[in-house]
Amino acid sequence: MTAPTSDAILARMMALHPKIIDLTLDRVWRLLEALDNPQEKLPPVIHVAGTNGKGSTLAMIRAGLEGAGKTCHVYTSPHLARFHERIRLAGQLISEPDLTAVLDECYDANGGEPITYFEITTVAAILAFSRIPADYTLLEVGLGGRLDATNVIDRPLLTAITPVSMDHEAFLGDTLAKIAGEKAGIIKRGVPCVVGPQADEGLEVIEARAAALGAPVLAHGQHWHVSEERGRLIFHDETGLLDLPLPNLRGAHQIQNAGTALAALRWMQAGEAAYEAAVTKAEWPARMQRLKTGPLIDAAREAELWLDGGHNPAAGQALADLLQSLPKRPTHLVVGMLNTKDITGYLSPLAQLSDSLTGVSIPGEANTIPGEKTAQIAADLGMKTAVADTVLDAVRAIASEDSHARILICGSLYLAGSVLRENG
Repeated sequence: MTAPTSDAILARMMALHPKIIDLTLDRVWRLLEALDNPQEKLPPVIHVAGTNGKGSTLAMIRAGLEGAGKTCHVYTSPHLARFHERIRLAGQLISEPDLTAVLDECYDANGGEPITYFEITTVAAILAFSRIPADYTLLEVGLGGRLDATNVIDRPLLTAITPVSMDHEAFLGDTLAKIAGEKAGIIKRGVPCVVGPQADEGLEVIEARAAALGAPVLAHGQHWHVSEERGRLIFHDETGLLDLPLPNLRGAHQIQNAGTALAALRWMQAGEAAYEAAVTKAEWPARMQRLKTGPLIDAAREAELWLDGGHNPAAGQALADLLQSLPKRPTHLVVGMLNTKDITGYLSPLAQLSDSLTGVSIPGEANTIPGEKTAQIAADLGMKTAVADTVLDAVRAIASEDSHARILICGSLYLAGSVLRENG
């Protein structure tokens, strides 16, 4: 009999709960108990929540620690091309045999009880981390914070909250204060929390939660500052000033994310090598990533081809700011989004900066907005629009009209993952 692959086990796990998202920690605690509580056996944990920038911030923290010679377990979500991207063991992507074994073990230990896909796979990551030595464990929250499956560490080394904005309102609440309250749920008694730039409404909630738990706060604008000056990143806090290269991750918002990462690394006293590596060595695909090889590049001819996975209004604004900073060039968007997102809010900042928008459906996603509807919403914003069956068709059509254009594929991490898989 052929041994099951990780894909087969993951497919089996999808059937364990009728809902993709069902926020509670009861099922996670039950499975962790059945596995002898691996969450109590992890290297020191840095836990990161936020609406925008948490993945980039975590990538910079990881780059900094590895630049200082440390090893890190890393858990992120969602993946782009392969599930294995979610789990790094001491710096290396989990192998297929290791992933298959730990998924199988968690599936058996769960005993057929209801549990969501994200919950059981998060437990699998924690179990894998508990068995291999590393200096640190970096956990990225999946959704919210308070009831997220990653929120099972009683005493992390440090928590961090990146900018909070409106997103996932159906699950987290319909006001910024309510959403910030969910993010602040990762704050633990007495554990320092690094807080990135926040709207006043959100910061007030985060600070109140920290005060109630006696958790020291290291907040942007109060305890640390970051800015770009003369093509350099300048960070300063009560221990002094850092003069560093600009982040290799593109965009003004990455300066803010770098500030959060540096504040964390400074609190850890990670050292000069860590601070430099954080801004120069971080890797985070589909964050204004320039594509350089593959069938899409062949179809694009001399056109620039970019990929970004941002998907909410704040991400749309950050993308618009970045486009304005690039050398002027005709810019054409290829957009696919999920119907759980605020597409009008996302596209509004981009409407005046784009020469056209081509709507596409996201392959294999039941919740995709049809390309035709995306195009119609864009047309209502005054954009020139078209529709294509695939991203490849869209790129070919744009390049045939303007071979020297800038083409930006954007709107969803799921679309970005599909592009990365199909483009090789």
